[in-house]
Amino acid sequence: MTDWTRDDHRHMAHALRLAEKGLFTTTPNPRVGCVLVKGGQVVGEGWHARAGGDHAEVAAIASSKVPVRGATAYVTLEPCSHTGRTPPCTEALKGAGIAEVVYAMQDPNPEVSGRGIAALEAAGIRVRGGLMAAAAAALNPGFISRMTRGRPWLRLKIAATLDGRTALADGDSRWITGKPARTDVHRLRAQSCAVMTGIGTLLADDPLLNVRHVETERQPLRVVVDNNLAFPTTAVTLREPGGVLVATASSDDDRIEAVQAAGAEVLQLNTARGRVDLPRLLKALGERGLNEVLVEAGQNLNGALLANGLVDELIVYFNARVMGSSGRGMFALPVAETMERAAGFVITDTRMLGPDLRVTLLPREAPRV
Repeated sequence: MTDWTRDDHRHMAHALRLAEKGLFTTTPNPRVGCVLVKGGQVVGEGWHARAGGDHAEVAAIASSKVPVRGATAYVTLEPCSHTGRTPPCTEALKGAGIAEVVYAMQDPNPEVSGRGIAALEAAGIRVRGGLMAAAAAALNPGFISRMTRGRPWLRLKIAATLDGRTALADGDSRWITGKPARTDVHRLRAQSCAVMTGIGTLLADDPLLNVRHVETERQPLRVVVDNNLAFPTTAVTLREPGGVLVATASSDDDRIEAVQAAGAEVLQLNTARGRVDLPRLLKALGERGLNEVLVEAGQNLNGALLANGLVDELIVYFNARVMGSSGRGMFALPVAETMERAAGFVITDTRMLGPDLRVTLLPREAPRV
């Protein structure tokens, strides 16, 4: 086991803060930060900002005003050793004369994991790993999920009253929560590659499903789950950048052509029951390089995703009001026969956002990535 010093932790924490700067922009790549330390002093720092741009190690080397030969690089992810849109980071580190590399987590891609470490060690560079790995993983749940499971990390957001109601009986839900909570949702949208909803929500609210209340240079793809292809060709979300994908079980060629002509892509994913195959949809999104998907939907799609074991994280914004038993619930699911068979969650975080309480939960049976 490596004996980490206080300085090791301090520099890696700095690298993690740098990685977080790419929270809204790096997809499909991971969020990575790098700090170069020489003689106990930070001489360079950088982070990966966007796909096709410099990786964190290259940015850190370029930022230094002094020669970095002999320095230690603290990087939040194992340096890459393959050529993608940019050359391998291992070559940049070797070329700069870096003496030691400390990394937080190993690359989760099974095709490349460990190769960066091996390339550095073969060049005589000292390598130590595993420092603050959990914090690095927490920054990249979607990238890890896509590399290990072939699908994005699915985060389900719900705004509800104290009695678990998400809308009035007529579907009205504006606004259950206050502005701080709604702004927080826009941060979740900004870090997501796609925002998913159901056709019921789209028809009831005609939402934009874009990012408005936080600064970002990228808009998410909007994904609409629409079994019978009732998607309205006048939907306002079609006017927004980022694109619209309608997943359907319908084979109505005329409707498909009309929706495509309106500007949306149509993806047919039918099941034997005439519904959209949700696991296949998530796999398809993963194949497109999408790391994180935020779901903002009604109880039907919420329930279907939970029943299919596709919910990786649940975020509920509770407002201190009671709507009553006629209001709509969070999940449309069959009644559990016993308490032991009821879907269970683990609360991982709670915080106040103005008058509302945000609760973050993980399903008990969900795979940890």
